Amino acid sequence: MSNLVLFEELPVRGGQRIAIATLNAEKSLNALTLEMIRLLDARLSAWENDDAVVAVLLRGAGDKAFCAGGDVRSLRAALLEDGEVYPNPHAVAFFSEEYRLDYRIHRYRKPLIVWGGGIVMGGGLGLMAGASHRVATPATRIAMPEITIGLYPDVAGSWFLQRMPAKLGLFLGLTGAPLNAGDALLCNLADHVLPADGQAALLTALRELAWEQPAERHHGLVSALLNEMERDVALPEANAGRNLLAVHQLMNRGSLEAVAAALRDTAFEDPWLAAAAKSFAHGCPTSAAVCWEIFQRAKHLSLAEVLRMELALSVNFCAKPDFREGVRALLVDKDRAPQWHCRELGDIPPGWVDSHFDSPWTEAGHPLAALQ
Repeated sequence: MSNLVLFEELPVRGGQRIAIATLNAEKSLNALTLEMIRLLDARLSAWENDDAVVAVLLRGAGDKAFCAGGDVRSLRAALLEDGEVYPNPHAVAFFSEEYRLDYRIHRYRKPLIVWGGGIVMGGGLGLMAGASHRVATPATRIAMPEITIGLYPDVAGSWFLQRMPAKLGLFLGLTGAPLNAGDALLCNLADHVLPADGQAALLTALRELAWEQPAERHHGLVSALLNEMERDVALPEANAGRNLLAVHQLMNRGSLEAVAAALRDTAFEDPWLAAAAKSFAHGCPTSAAVCWEIFQRAKHLSLAEVLRMELALSVNFCAKPDFREGVRALLVDKDRAPQWHCRELGDIPPGWVDSHFDSPWTEAGHPLAALQ
């Protein structure tokens, strides 16, 4: 029996149970592997259909991270081993099953609480963003830094980044700028902020709630409890809030080329903006161009439509050179000197961005066709 995800159930008032799932890969900051995705998805499904389970808590082992993203190092190794096969079966399996899990969380019928303490990046944010009750702590650090590895903000990022004020989601996708707990509330990526050491107190309080009430009241019970517990928690200043007008002005320049010029030529006094501009400058130009295009195409798509689009995008990114090179430079050789296929936005050939959106499947044969 794998211990990559730990499962337990605790009794609560009325003879029912709270279920707990713990991502148990502390050394890798709880990075998601395909095995972890499968274990978690199967158990969440079982708990959702078990009338004795009233709520679920999802957390990560250790204090450093809830989840630092998907295990892209292993995925890159599989891509190199498989050669030019398309669509790559490892990529299809990993991303399709990850996105099904994300979809399940977004649509989960019972209270699903994610304890998003510490690092929450990429695939970790995919798990957290769709939960009914998203808890940050003053130590939370959220980011979608895929531009640094030649990918794009997936795991439904095309959907939830659209829903932030002042095109802030586009800015985060282009720059990988990090968010703190104050930012997370502003950006609708967290609902509550509790003390970093407050998890045990939360579990104790959850077990004492009046779960004997009808199930349709359970979400409200949890919300009221979290609201009560977060009083007097000191929040860090929201970097995004302080710079919201500046981000709005940056992202509304009409074209990606104009945005890139502004990020390059502006001497930002704010350190958060300055760091974001530097990250964009070192990021993958193709990733930036695809991210920009996503915000035009996904504006009116449903969650299911977004995930189907993202699966095609992810499989196509895996078939092109930048993702493998970006992971090599950041996580394998760690030289932080990626040799991008296109070094500048102006080097991207006509049709190269559009080709990332081409689906290798028919609509009926799409691996996520069942999502509604």
